[in-house]
Amino acid sequence: MNNFLRNFITNWRRLDLPERGGIYIAAVSGGADSVSLLLALHELAAAKKLDHRFVIAHFNHGLRGRESEQDEEFVRDLTVKYGFELAIGHGHIEREGNLEQNARRARYEFLRQTAENLHAAGVLTGHTMNDQAETFLINLIRGSGIGGLSGMKAIRGLKSKVQGPKSEDQSPEPKEQSLFDEGVLLIRPLLNWAKRSDTENFCHEMGAEYRYDTMNEDLGFRRVRIRKVLIPMLEDFNPKIIETLAKTASLMRDGGGSSGEAPAEPADKLALKDLKTLEKADLYRTLRAWLEQHRGNLRGLELKHIEAIESLINSRKSGKTVELPGGETVIKEGGMIRWRDGAQARTGDMNYE
Repeated sequence: MNNFLRNFITNWRRLDLPERGGIYIAAVSGGADSVSLLLALHELAAAKKLDHRFVIAHFNHGLRGRESEQDEEFVRDLTVKYGFELAIGHGHIEREGNLEQNARRARYEFLRQTAENLHAAGVLTGHTMNDQAETFLINLIRGSGIGGLSGMKAIRGLKSKVQGPKSEDQSPEPKEQSLFDEGVLLIRPLLNWAKRSDTENFCHEMGAEYRYDTMNEDLGFRRVRIRKVLIPMLEDFNPKIIETLAKTASLMRDGGGSSGEAPAEPADKLALKDLKTLEKADLYRTLRAWLEQHRGNLRGLELKHIEAIESLINSRKSGKTVELPGGETVIKEGGMIRWRDGAQARTGDMNYE
């Protein structure tokens, strides 16, 4: 058996995933990583190593005009060639704000809906160790805590949109509180062992072509700058920097960066007298957990926001606030700090209780 396939099925079993009887959605953009995922599923099914119903899902963001249409045509031809079912999604991506985040949100919502419509057990993606390393560096640069530095998990839940006042950006329309939760699983079977060079080599070995996204050359995107500029510089110091960063994220995720239990359980409001007794690391961990409980995620939060809340805690004045992404605020009042979402901030309704 090909080494790529052997590593794939070994990791599938290591993740304790069933080998037969289920329905899985495989996200395929047309790039080398997702094409290698499709090829591996086909080969392992043919070898009777996996016996599931695999449905390929492609989301056309429409961001690159004719190129986006060609990507869709390519994936259609690929699924016909290898005998898979195909689900296609289209969406208008909002260009205001963070384009990458808007596109990601639309893509995952399509994948979740497809999985729910087919009663699938999970959604498979082609994320690799390179993606993990890039995510680690993005979060390190913006000042994330342990949660951000722990990177992506190989298996997480994929949550649906929820209606309510919480928002992760400045749009008045309700957004999902988190992409991840219980329910349909998001599964990254390549994440812990495959590099981008492995997926490209596997495609070549299988005689399969793949598409290249020209937006991956746009240095206006932070992830592209990290991929094209920062990581090659780091490779001069450590040729195995991808593996090193991915391993570091794994260690953080497994608790290597924590000295024990979080000192305080997140609540609707936090008492200043309790927060002031905490060491900085415990304080920052508590604040991040508290904010994540209210926001549903930590996207957009940077070290400067946590530091601003720390200054708020230590300030002698009440009634002061810290502004967070999405119009959210943290206010100090009555010996407490309280969180209010963007909708409350716009209407002036504190709704503390």
